[in-house]
Amino acid sequence: MKLLKPNFSHIYIERGAVEYPLSKIARSKFKGSTVIEIDHYKDVFNRRGQNFQLQKRSMKLILAKKTEPLLYEGSSMIQDYKTPNVYYNTPILNCLYNCDYCFLQGMYDSGNLVVFVNENEMMSAIDKKVSNPIDPSKPTVISISYNTDLLAMENILPLSRRWINYVKGKKDTVIEIRTKSALYDAISDIDPTDNVILSWTLSPESICSRYEAAAPPLKRRVNAVKNAITNGWKVRLCFDPIILVNGWFETYSKFFNELFVEIDGHLIRDATLGVFRMNKDYFNKIQKRDTRSDIYFSEYSIEEGSVIVDRHQRELAMREIKNILTKFIPENKILVWK
Repeated sequence: MKLLKPNFSHIYIERGAVEYPLSKIARSKFKGSTVIEIDHYKDVFNRRGQNFQLQKRSMKLILAKKTEPLLYEGSSMIQDYKTPNVYYNTPILNCLYNCDYCFLQGMYDSGNLVVFVNENEMMSAIDKKVSNPIDPSKPTVISISYNTDLLAMENILPLSRRWINYVKGKKDTVIEIRTKSALYDAISDIDPTDNVILSWTLSPESICSRYEAAAPPLKRRVNAVKNAITNGWKVRLCFDPIILVNGWFETYSKFFNELFVEIDGHLIRDATLGVFRMNKDYFNKIQKRDTRSDIYFSEYSIEEGSVIVDRHQRELAMREIKNILTKFIPENKILVWK
């Protein structure tokens, strides 16, 4: 592995994306990188014969212009936000991290990162959608880090900052930034705004070390959560996916008892619960080419095109986990994916 180049040793950039501010910032961050101009990001990102896991050890950066669609209807895999006006967009394709259970390794053949630099067009697409909502009485919620971890990139590109500044004052628009990052300090100088949800995915330490090895340790994430709450941000805690390892009840009981000594559950916006689930095609693709994780060799059911924990088992687990959580978080703040 010593022969591998460091991350972002090469930057591929579409000719039509060269002059965008984000492209200039990226190039200034990696002045020693080799820059290669290309016609279209898919010429690199979608080419045949790539090795996802090998590329994750030496990621390249691809800068491109996003074309239509700029906004997507909310996926059934996304949590319920208590409004039908739910969408997601893709400022970045792929993630700095490489969690074993992540669907991205089945969605993409490439382990490289694509950053779409025409952010203003993506923001305009949201404004247009908000002007004609499905339910005018409810806000429009946009998940902006569904296919990535936006905050994890903040020391490279100030994307979270830009999206937060965009949504300030837009009373009918809410954005969620979901993350495993500990980089809250990178945005801590920004005044909190009610229509931004900072969502941290947290797992027991044993799950973090086993299945989330490239992500920051649990302690650092918890410190980021505490600081965000102290500063007045609306914080969501995501216990999703719950991994039903042997002894899962004891593992998660201990985790919650220790976590809520550090965090006051009454101060969070809400918490989400969900078990492991994945599009069947993505799951099969990962299972066939990558045997590194036992997650892909456990027993599951197939429901509506998704691989998922058996209904009886997941309902039992969600019920038990929720019962533990209600000791620390008001029940009406716990959202369960079923």
